[in-house]
Amino acid sequence: MSCSSSHSEAFMPDDIKEKIHNHPCYSEGAHHHYARIHVAVAPACNIQCNYCNRKYDCSNESRPGVTSERLSPEEAAKKVLLVGGEVQRMSVLGIAGPGDALANPKKTFDTFGMVRKFAPDLKLCLSTNGLELATYIDEMVEHNIDHITVTINSVDESGEIGSQIYPWIFYNNKRYYGKEAAQILLERQLEGMKKCVEKGILIKANSVLIPGINDKHLPEVSKKLKEIGVFLHNIMPILSEPEFGTAFALAGVPSATDQEQMAVQEACGMDMKLMQHCRQCRADAVGLIGEDRGAEFTKDTFAGLSFDELQIKYDLEARQAAQAKIEEFRFFLDQANERVRKEKEELSSDGNTILVAVTTAGEGMINQHFGSVREFLIYEAGDKGIRFIHHRKVEAEYCAGPDGTNPLQPILDRLKDIKLILTAKIGGCPQGDLAAAGIVADQEYAYQPIEASVLKATRKYFNLPEELEVN
Repeated sequence: MSCSSSHSEAFMPDDIKEKIHNHPCYSEGAHHHYARIHVAVAPACNIQCNYCNRKYDCSNESRPGVTSERLSPEEAAKKVLLVGGEVQRMSVLGIAGPGDALANPKKTFDTFGMVRKFAPDLKLCLSTNGLELATYIDEMVEHNIDHITVTINSVDESGEIGSQIYPWIFYNNKRYYGKEAAQILLERQLEGMKKCVEKGILIKANSVLIPGINDKHLPEVSKKLKEIGVFLHNIMPILSEPEFGTAFALAGVPSATDQEQMAVQEACGMDMKLMQHCRQCRADAVGLIGEDRGAEFTKDTFAGLSFDELQIKYDLEARQAAQAKIEEFRFFLDQANERVRKEKEELSSDGNTILVAVTTAGEGMINQHFGSVREFLIYEAGDKGIRFIHHRKVEAEYCAGPDGTNPLQPILDRLKDIKLILTAKIGGCPQGDLAAAGIVADQEYAYQPIEASVLKATRKYFNLPEELEVN
């Protein structure tokens, strides 16, 4: 099975394809075009994770559990309407914290109820640790929530692995610790996910990759998820910088590397369809996956507006027209990219593949200058096809690198296994420095579809004709 979520979508049942078609988290193709909004209405959490530290009034970190403003359900509904009018490509509302959506059930479902009344076109999603998932299945069905995310980091029934990740859980008005806590959590997660599958709710399972703790175990998690009927598995590298203040970070547990994530994805992808375009979004994220426009839509931008005024701003007809144009453009891209996505074993005629980095601002195009990039999309490519691997963030743009240092070095550190970069534009100086490091930077495919261009550029890299012969 391919590790990429996009290639296998063509073989899905029509009802599933319809559910995920414009959902940027469930469809790798959709994430180039459709936006999401997370509203921070769920501050409380019923478990403690050693990789998590919920921060409020924080604007300088991009990771789960972080938010600049907590909202009431009414404030959240108003924000959704305002953003939906400004960002017409927004298709999904998610409640992802900053705690756990189902540890705050009234706030979560009150928010969904108000939004559904004014914005019936939005898909509704929630994220949960799964401890109370089975409890609220009926409420989820009532609110037409047919996509959820469950974070599950271990399926070890002994609780040995889980006890290293979770210091405690709070369940049935009692706090549990150690292996007992991990065992209860796992039992509840599996029960809740099975009930969701029975109700036709699509599940994306998140697993945090923690080297030395669950990295070797995650293939077993994938096997169990497939057995249950989970739709998608997302391997998230632990973010463990000291400034995050998590228990793991303070104990010196490092962030997972790109190479560690790729190795675990490879092992898990044999059993389960993987999500590989995740950006580990904040609890108040707004916009396309990979961008964050949350600072544009603070409380003061909607506090004085009534729901009637906001419904006018939301303009359902204009949104539908805008998204119809997106679908026309996606059709064009699908035609341009036809036949280039491949299973891993089909990438190359001789076993040789390279990793290719792409700079993009969205739309599925190579449309971003090298000097302004904050993240790269990474593809594995051979002479026959390509597959998407993941994204890699960099600390600073090349044109905004720290004074007195080489601004390219941090980027080279993240791209040390890359052979080819496709970008809309790059200056002679960084292009020469990249070449000295063994990386070819190619501008020839500027403003062209990503996937077709990756294959063409890779074939050129191997001194082959850019176009595949038609069989």
